Amino acid sequence: MLELELKKLINDSKSNESLKKELLNTKNSPEPMRDFCDVCRRFGYEIYLGELFAYGEDMNDSKLRATNGGGSFAIEGWNDALENIYDELL
Repeated sequence: MLELELKKLINDSKSNESLKKELLNTKNSPEPMRDFCDVCRRFGYEIYLGELFAYGEDMNDSKLRATNGGGSFAIEGWNDALENIYDELL
């Protein structure tokens, strides 16, 4: 469900400059994930902090499992889910 909401959000932000601007402004916030989710819900997207955090954890866990022999620690330089979303918004 979250992945579909994120795809819809990113797609809609391409034609809604106000949405895109508000989402990107959260990047400089003291609490970027929380504020990002607040903006999403204000614009009608069901994206919640816990789900977004878990989505990022699942994404990185999948990368570790895909490593030959299984990785035991996160690889430096991997972005979190929110950073990837910001990149898609640009």
